[in-house]
Amino acid sequence: MKGPGGMSRIEAEARETLLRRRRSLSHPPNPSAADPTARWGDWETTPTPPPDGVRRELADIDAALTRIQEGRYGTCVNCGGPMGLQRLRAIPEARYCVACSGHVEAPG
Repeated sequence: MKGPGGMSRIEAEARETLLRRRRSLSHPPNPSAADPTARWGDWETTPTPPPDGVRRELADIDAALTRIQEGRYGTCVNCGGPMGLQRLRAIPEARYCVACSGHVEAPG
């Protein structure tokens, strides 16, 4: 059943979870934020780019958010079958159903 925004409850829950996860990955906690002298940046303290695993996870999250927006969320991108509610709740950014996930190679 679609809600007022055109999203089902599972899509709305997944969207909120994915946005929260994206925020936490995009803005890691800054331990020196309480130190006023830490505001004075120099080249040595310039943040490093996120590791490959974080970049991949952010890309997976963005792809899932796109699928939600396009109305394709919950459908396996390989076989077109349903993903299953338990899988979507466990891994909201999943692209493949359980059957296809074992046959698709991970990006390398």
